[in-house]
Amino acid sequence: MEVPATSSGNETIKSGIPAEVPAVAQPLAGEATEIASNIIYHAQYSPHFSPFKFEPEQAFYATADSVRDRLIKQWNDTYLHYHKVNPKQTYYLSMEYLQGRALTNAIGNLDIQDAYSDALKKLGHELEEIVEQEKDAALGNGGLGRLASCFLDSMATLNLPAWGYGLRYRYGLFKQRISKGGQEEIAEDWLEKFSPWEIVRHDVVFPIRFFGHVEVLPTGSRKWVGGEVIQAVAYDVPIPGYKTKNTNSLRLWEAKACAEDFNLFQFNDGQYESAAQLHARAQQICAVLYPGDATESGKLLRLKQQFFLCSASLQDIMFRFRERQVGKGVLQWSEFPTKVAVQLNDTHPTLAIPELMRLLMDEEGLGWDDAWDITTRTIAYTNHTVLPEALEKWSQAVMWKLLPRLMEIIEEIDKRFIATVQSTRPDLETKLSSIRILDHNPQKPVVRMANLCVVSSHMVNGVAQLHSDILKSDLFADYVSIWPTKFQNKTNGITPRRWLRFCSPELSQIITKWLKTDKWVTNLDLLTKLRQFVDNEELYAEWESAKMANKQRLAQYIMQVTSVSIDPNTLFDIQVKRIHEYKRQLLNILGTVYRYKKIKEMSPEERQKVTPRTVMIGGKAFATYANAKRIVKLVNDVGAVVNSDPEVNSYLKVVFVPNYNVSVAEMLIPGSELSQHISTAGMEASGTSNMKFALNGCLIIGTLDGANVEIREEIGEENFFLFGARAEEVPRLRKERENGLFKPDPRFEEAKQFIRSGAFGSYDYNPLLESLEGNSGYGRGDYFLVGYDFPSYIDAQARVDEAYKDRKRWIKMSILSTAGSGKFSSDRTISQYAKEIWNIEECAVP
Repeated sequence: MEVPATSSGNETIKSGIPAEVPAVAQPLAGEATEIASNIIYHAQYSPHFSPFKFEPEQAFYATADSVRDRLIKQWNDTYLHYHKVNPKQTYYLSMEYLQGRALTNAIGNLDIQDAYSDALKKLGHELEEIVEQEKDAALGNGGLGRLASCFLDSMATLNLPAWGYGLRYRYGLFKQRISKGGQEEIAEDWLEKFSPWEIVRHDVVFPIRFFGHVEVLPTGSRKWVGGEVIQAVAYDVPIPGYKTKNTNSLRLWEAKACAEDFNLFQFNDGQYESAAQLHARAQQICAVLYPGDATESGKLLRLKQQFFLCSASLQDIMFRFRERQVGKGVLQWSEFPTKVAVQLNDTHPTLAIPELMRLLMDEEGLGWDDAWDITTRTIAYTNHTVLPEALEKWSQAVMWKLLPRLMEIIEEIDKRFIATVQSTRPDLETKLSSIRILDHNPQKPVVRMANLCVVSSHMVNGVAQLHSDILKSDLFADYVSIWPTKFQNKTNGITPRRWLRFCSPELSQIITKWLKTDKWVTNLDLLTKLRQFVDNEELYAEWESAKMANKQRLAQYIMQVTSVSIDPNTLFDIQVKRIHEYKRQLLNILGTVYRYKKIKEMSPEERQKVTPRTVMIGGKAFATYANAKRIVKLVNDVGAVVNSDPEVNSYLKVVFVPNYNVSVAEMLIPGSELSQHISTAGMEASGTSNMKFALNGCLIIGTLDGANVEIREEIGEENFFLFGARAEEVPRLRKERENGLFKPDPRFEEAKQFIRSGAFGSYDYNPLLESLEGNSGYGRGDYFLVGYDFPSYIDAQARVDEAYKDRKRWIKMSILSTAGSGKFSSDRTISQYAKEIWNIEECAVP
């Protein structure tokens, strides 16, 4: 911010930076004046920009550097403490971390929010404005990545010795832009300048091999040689706990080639591309999250990413184990599982299993039995899906080509598993073809990654009670009969810090005031005590005004990003999540189309009785998922018509919220009053946004799916708008559909017909609507039961309309929703993982 010199000339602004604030390095400053000096110090001596400006962007980077000073001190203390105590540690492997902005979270967790706010005021800036300068780290896609980030927050808050491992994507998933044609994908620019939070560790570099072949040595041992070798370089991001000294680490790997892989001769000969071939291939590895895998090269790249994460992380874990053991004067690999727990977040890091075997046998000289014992005691697996297409299967040919030594090891695991089943469970002989790891189908021989995980892990868990029950009774039933104690449930959770304390300060203050403590932020069960005030008029008034403040903030945001004006006095009805047919955004928009048609047909007097509603839908559709992209287009087309219809638009607005990410969620969730979690029962493993909405006093309309089941139990059935088929009915309903026995509700037909009539423009929605029609066939037959659930969905929405008219009843339900959300803290989830799977204990920095 340029400030003109005053007439006296005494208070001139030097280089755009307030001259009256001295630039003094005070890395551990806690008081506003000292913090301001430290920020100015970084603006001058850690400059990232030319020295003549101190505008919001420059102020953000200097502020982040100043916060990072304190984090680095805590980080170093934590490292040192773990090294001294040498506790068992957990290493969490995930392809995604949906971190969101770090500044608010860091100063909140460090409990220095007010001091930073005051310091920035002294420098002519508002904290809120500075926070807005930060870009969301583009390291994740949806619930899987956000869960991993909540878990990291809880691990640090609970003082648990734990690390996250991931990849440092240059462009992440994609930035979503909405145009006349629907969704457009453009590269995310989060690293366009740089991230102030990460620290490159030039001393932490490991070689990762691809392709090549396996040599048998004279000793009989095997070695993987040749091919190409890429370097994995570590970038560390600090993860502070809430009001604790422990600061853990998220280690992200970047792929690089060496200088010697640059062919100077070719370059000087004018063959510029050939000269830097390996450098270009290295750059591809961490360019994009989930690159399209329709082509052979796309499949190879995805597999490269997965192996790159697993190999780099395991080499790092083993290096640190060796360091600590040698410090004690002895290296015993048999002790590895007593010091190391590795958690696989879904099947993406499955290759950690054969890679740990390879490193133990080929690099450390262990025999198969010892290596297998160590591997199985170290690794545990979290399953996140029952969707067949999401249970990864890799082509054996691609695996042999890229990872020949790992394929030998996988073959051997498969062979030994079959032999064990044949000798101990002859009754399962007929099931072997479906439970073994290698599927030798001559048309398409594949490696089944989920099977490899289950066979090789000491513990397998689902992420909600219903999901874990389905895993045990259906997906993994045969394995359960072999290893009945291997399977557990760990219902997901969310961090109360980011998802209430920081994103809804007004509501947080009210909760603290009525509970007479802020301890609920780390002990969410205390929220149940709100129930004793549930009929208190004063609480009602405060609660309603906090919700209104959040709605007004959201309305401003919607205006800013979509130019649609929405009324904070209408019911805010929100569905935000990845766009997928099973999550049924299509059911939502069909219901909205039906609502629009009915309001349109009413007389002006009848409209007076309508509950006015603003429907907001947001989320990204995967770039190659045609039907998901058609749904995005339909929501936008419906919105364009409804919002410009003067007869209807004061009773109904429809908004597609673009580029949904963590920061957008932090705006939407506190401002929401009704939230839709309407997946086909049995399809959503857990869901975690349902927990965030419930915690913020938002009521849920939903099916008995995933964690909805447990949320409804905790907050009370009367505070949940339930509809739809149950999980156990779904197979029968699909069968009946295939047999032509389904009779569609006339309201369902009416909504589809209205779209077909061209009411929302000339785009051809037939392929989308046809997926809901017919009795079977690819892309037909309404696999996700939108038509079956439509009538009960419309009836549930009518109950919502009625409930919303009774303000007192609605606010009471809202308070009870927050009061019942205590179970859904990621602190509870992580405590259970620590005790029941990882066997690790608190290791607080003194």
